[in-house]
Amino acid sequence: MQIWIAEIKEIEKLFESLKGQLPGLEKELCQLIKADDPNVLMLYSRRCLEVIITDLCECELKRPRKTEPLKGIIDKLNKEEKVPSHIITSMDGLNSLSTYGAHPKDFDPEQVKPVLTNLAVIIKWYLKYKSSQDICKEESEQEMITSKYTDISTKKIRKPKKNLALILTTICLIVAIIVFPKIFKRNKLANMRSSDGRISVAVMPFQNMTNDTTWNIWQDGIQDNLITSFSNSEELKVRQAESINKLIQSKGLTNYASVTPSVASSISQKLDANVLVCGSLNKAGATIRLNAQLIDSKTEEVFKSFQIEGPYHEENIFHIIDSLSMMAKNYLILSVLEKDVPIYNTRFTSTNSPEAFRYFMYGRNEFVKRDYAAARKWLLQSISADSNFVQAIALLSLAYGNQRIYDQAKKWCLRAYEKRDLLTAFQKIDIERLYASFFETPLERIICLKQSIEFDDQWPIYYYNLGLAYSDLYQYDNAIPEYEKALEIFKKWGIKPYWIFNYTYLGTAYHNTGQYNKEKKLYKKAEQDFPEDMDLIQILRRQAILALVEGDSVTVKQTQEKALSIFRSNSTSEADMLTALASVFAEGGNLDKAEKYYRQALFLEPEKPSRINNLAWFLIKNDRNIDEGLELDNKALQLSPDNYLYLDCKGWGLYKQSKYKEALEVLEKSWELKPVYNHELYLHIEEVKKAIANQKNN
Repeated sequence: MQIWIAEIKEIEKLFESLKGQLPGLEKELCQLIKADDPNVLMLYSRRCLEVIITDLCECELKRPRKTEPLKGIIDKLNKEEKVPSHIITSMDGLNSLSTYGAHPKDFDPEQVKPVLTNLAVIIKWYLKYKSSQDICKEESEQEMITSKYTDISTKKIRKPKKNLALILTTICLIVAIIVFPKIFKRNKLANMRSSDGRISVAVMPFQNMTNDTTWNIWQDGIQDNLITSFSNSEELKVRQAESINKLIQSKGLTNYASVTPSVASSISQKLDANVLVCGSLNKAGATIRLNAQLIDSKTEEVFKSFQIEGPYHEENIFHIIDSLSMMAKNYLILSVLEKDVPIYNTRFTSTNSPEAFRYFMYGRNEFVKRDYAAARKWLLQSISADSNFVQAIALLSLAYGNQRIYDQAKKWCLRAYEKRDLLTAFQKIDIERLYASFFETPLERIICLKQSIEFDDQWPIYYYNLGLAYSDLYQYDNAIPEYEKALEIFKKWGIKPYWIFNYTYLGTAYHNTGQYNKEKKLYKKAEQDFPEDMDLIQILRRQAILALVEGDSVTVKQTQEKALSIFRSNSTSEADMLTALASVFAEGGNLDKAEKYYRQALFLEPEKPSRINNLAWFLIKNDRNIDEGLELDNKALQLSPDNYLYLDCKGWGLYKQSKYKEALEVLEKSWELKPVYNHELYLHIEEVKKAIANQKNN
């Protein structure tokens, strides 16, 4: 039985009492009361505190929190006497204890109880605080309303200069939707709801029928904007553009004009989407017109059409798209809700600049092709055109991160994180996951990915990344079903995965759990899907390791010869080839050959720090020659003194020499210098701490 049941029940009562009042806090509490893992309870308790402190920072200190630590804001609230001292005490206690959830550490589960108790005390006070704040706000608003009516009676009404027809059309449509919901075919959509009551939607790229190729970029652009708009509604389940477009490509269609309703319907059904959105751009004189249809994926029946137009200038496209997305979304939402739809704020894209969006699309295309340098070039141009374009900033951060340029990756990640309030709830989760990748642990990534799957459970990349997060924690049993789910979705779509790593990472997880038959079968499938040279190298590597473990010398020789042939045809250096062979033999258990190849690589490049450290780590990790390993690693550190991996190597060598205190100092320095979370380093530090504790006890 959980020892914090009473505390959770108290939190549940508070959760029920604040429903619909404080959505940010409600969201975190919802996850908290579902949790049963101590780490997760600590984490969500801290997130609840963050929501409250962030609000207090804005309301009482009159400034945004940005990335300032909670402790600093709590101290300022205390110093300026903005919060009662007994509440400050609870905040300090919760903040200090809950860090154990933010970073995996050993702690006593009993410590969860005071965290939850402190949280309950803080929330009770916070509810009273917000209630008194609302009363003051209502009085202030009443004064403003009175003042406004007075002003209106004395001022002239000014005519809007631009887009009057467009605005009036949109307003009329909203009024029609809200006042006369029965004019829409809600019964038609009633049968299209999923088991959770939501409607699943697939938006096709729009077809450019203008005969002007400069509008081609908006075929994907309109699709992206509609998906973003729809994703902001919890009543809709929206399929991602990448999955849709990948299926289009799999059918050999290079021109969106070739996507017939039948093809679109087939794609939609593969994605388990009941509603299909298709549309086109058309030109009539000096006017650009957007047409869109809502289609039943199964019957291909068009049950609702929309049309909107504006001046034939790219600068007006976002206004037109926004109006179209409002029309379609409100119609779809009305089919789910039993009451009238409120008028939503429809500005869901985080840029108003067509130029910024165009560069973003170019950059995203290069990113998908893994040409990260080219992607960065376009994305920087996009951000130059609009410095608040959060999606471009986030993708730029990922592009740097994928090339391990971590200082730049973190810089741009923080910039995106600071602007996350410009995004929809769905997009915020992706930014929070990006932040977790650079500044937190895989645990936070896992939480974000599970939330993303609640929005779209047919996007394989979420499952793939969830598998990666579990693998980063060496939780291969948890990783396997996520990797497998990603492959199941690709199979259902009838296409191969996006890249070879969908196979190799699952194969590694099979290998580390002793499922060698599954692993072998998986690599055969991978060879069929990815016969290209550099992809094949990844498969050959895993096949060779498996063959070494199983004692299959014939396969080892065959894979080695194929790999060397590919390396040479791609002008790979001799030292790199030897290092690759060494790593295979090391993981496959043939340590003599591994050492031989590591030494040969070092002989070819004796002054290269990475070659020195490769041999040093091998000698220390496998207890081959710890003294020589440390001697080599010290040489590598002379050449690169702040390399956290070289420090980890040294610290682990000192630990194996029983120099525990010295080892801990070096490992903690490595931890401070690490660019992102490293679970192996974390485990090394914990092992050394245990050794020191045992030494004291003895």
